[in-house]
Amino acid sequence: MSFRAFMNSVREGFKGIARHPLVTIASITTILLMLIVMSAFFMFSANVRSIMRKLSQEPPIEVYMKLQVTEEELNQTALAIDADPAIIEYSVQNPEENYNYFKTNLGSSASILDDFDYNTYLPYTFHVQISDPAMAQDVVNRLTMLPGVAKVSQESNVMHFLTRAKSMVNLATVISFIVLFVIALFIISNMVRISVYSRASEIEIMKFVGATNSYIRLPYIIEGALVGLISALCAWAISIFAYRTLFYQVMEGVDLNSFYALIPAGNVMWWVLIIASVIGVLIGAIGSGISVRKYIKV
Repeated sequence: MSFRAFMNSVREGFKGIARHPLVTIASITTILLMLIVMSAFFMFSANVRSIMRKLSQEPPIEVYMKLQVTEEELNQTALAIDADPAIIEYSVQNPEENYNYFKTNLGSSASILDDFDYNTYLPYTFHVQISDPAMAQDVVNRLTMLPGVAKVSQESNVMHFLTRAKSMVNLATVISFIVLFVIALFIISNMVRISVYSRASEIEIMKFVGATNSYIRLPYIIEGALVGLISALCAWAISIFAYRTLFYQVMEGVDLNSFYALIPAGNVMWWVLIIASVIGVLIGAIGSGISVRKYIKV
């Protein structure tokens, strides 16, 4: 197809939007509603994954050093933890800090530890945060082999739950997107079919005078893609406005660093725009292409 023919198809695509305004509005509304649902589910799943990531990074792994650990062994452990790609952050507590922590937890009964020799009976401890709960056992195995390490403790049940929950959320996200995509594709293809049917005679004439299938189909595909893009932009604006409003209402007085804090709208808005635009254009273009196929088989 020549460039001139392509540009003519683009112009026809733009004209097609205005040629049947009721059908265009119905198509935009249909895709818009589907994209709003998709956007809402994406933002929900993004917040669920964010919460699980924060929970998995809360120190579930504690490294207890030997009571008579040397300075060299402490430094080797710290260097090994620093170099481990699965570990994103760690903190270390000396015997005195552990002693003060225990006293604080005892509250009014803390006096029983007044004469406790913490340097003799309490170890140095490392509190480790990891990037993915699925890596927990590998991290434990590596830390256990370090010199000076007496014991490595982890909340295995929590780790297994977080790993399963993360997989389930990812699977649910993929399945939901596929189902919504298919539903939207079916609906928009039937909407566009009305527009194509009204021009069936015109398409037959074009076919008889030698127009190729691609030349006939392209304006409809472009028209559908434009409808999908318009729907995506509208869905994006509505979704982000609603999410931003919800964010300010729910997060009033809540620390943004807490486990259950929502993701700020600015962190998800561009992802929502990209996803909505891509899906909207694909639904419109594919749906239009499917609808016009039967009418070019003259």
